[in-house]
Amino acid sequence: MFEQPKTEKSLSSQLLQLPVVVAALGYLVDMYDLFLFSVVRVPSLKALGVDGDQLLPEGIALLNWQMAGMLIGGIFWGVLGDKRGRLSVLFGSILIYSLANIGNGFVTSLDQYAALRFVAGLGLAGELGAGVTLVTEVLPKQIRGYGTTIVATMGVLGAIMAYFVADIFAWRISYFVGGGLGLVLLVMRVNIFESKIFETVKERQVKRGDLMMLFSNRERLVKYLQCILVGLPIWFVVGILITFSPEFAQAIGVSEPVVAGKAVMLTFAGQVFGDIGSGLLSQYFQSRKKVIGGFIVVSLGIVLVYLLVPIKDLNVFYVICMLLGAFNGYWALFVTIAAELFGTNLRATVATTVPNFVRGAVIPLTSLFVYGKGHVGTLNSALIVGVLTITVSLISLYFLEETFKKDLNYLETD
Repeated sequence: MFEQPKTEKSLSSQLLQLPVVVAALGYLVDMYDLFLFSVVRVPSLKALGVDGDQLLPEGIALLNWQMAGMLIGGIFWGVLGDKRGRLSVLFGSILIYSLANIGNGFVTSLDQYAALRFVAGLGLAGELGAGVTLVTEVLPKQIRGYGTTIVATMGVLGAIMAYFVADIFAWRISYFVGGGLGLVLLVMRVNIFESKIFETVKERQVKRGDLMMLFSNRERLVKYLQCILVGLPIWFVVGILITFSPEFAQAIGVSEPVVAGKAVMLTFAGQVFGDIGSGLLSQYFQSRKKVIGGFIVVSLGIVLVYLLVPIKDLNVFYVICMLLGAFNGYWALFVTIAAELFGTNLRATVATTVPNFVRGAVIPLTSLFVYGKGHVGTLNSALIVGVLTITVSLISLYFLEETFKKDLNYLETD
């Protein structure tokens, strides 16, 4: 009768060990900064003299600068994480994006804003991949899904926090808050320890963080590309449907103006439940693929409602945004699969570059959306891009290996 409490204590003590907690808090700050721009896009651009029809194209341009930084940063931090260690990424990335966040609060021109969003993107690129890699390597395989769920859930809470901070404070102060939180977390990271799996590999004479290993083997390259494609629907929804929700709401005839910040907040409130739910379901079914597939299919249905149903009531529109968030709540599982599919000497490279290439895919997705918008209209263009994105992701998921019970103590070889 005393065995159950002992097991529960053991589980909680493993999940709440310092690397997991600090990785989760790091992703909270990461997501705060990443989505703060979506929340303050309109007021910050208006303060810099942008108004009217220019708010959308200038907002897309700034978002693309941020995502370009994440693409480049994802490669840099991923390789560094496998060559020097997971902790070097956790320290370096948070320092860069915290300082860039503070700098965003001082911008006086669009050029300065674009440059600092690019630098912030460089820093933000390293946080999630390094955190998930560390968590998957320090936790037993039976519970690592819980660990990455904790990390992802804290990240989504960071996005919600961005809304409330921006609602209370002016947009410049909101950036200062994010930078300050990052610097505080940097101090907390002094005492965390490196993954033992990585430390063992580091002592051996094997290639680590060699990006060309992803391209030298056809099977490995296909697997890598499939990982990226599985995550695309998440950023189609967030980067297009939610970031530009005021424009979509106007197009479908919502009776009142939509506040982008509120749409973002409600979407990520939904994603909190989605991340928790998808993580628990994957543990229950002992499958990452089944849960992700189910979430993507339901998400497609909600996307069709968002774009095709003539919604008039503002509150109904916000509820749909929340549902979109809930069924896009497989971000943690998606990154976990990417980490589990590759050996220790390439794991950080993959787990860091894959989510950032997905984020960076917002650039071609928004470009395709804007191009189509001029030919078939706002709603039809988004519909075409969305259906294409989701179809490709489901096909890619089908061919991926199930990784729930996979042992991570292995290497990639030439």
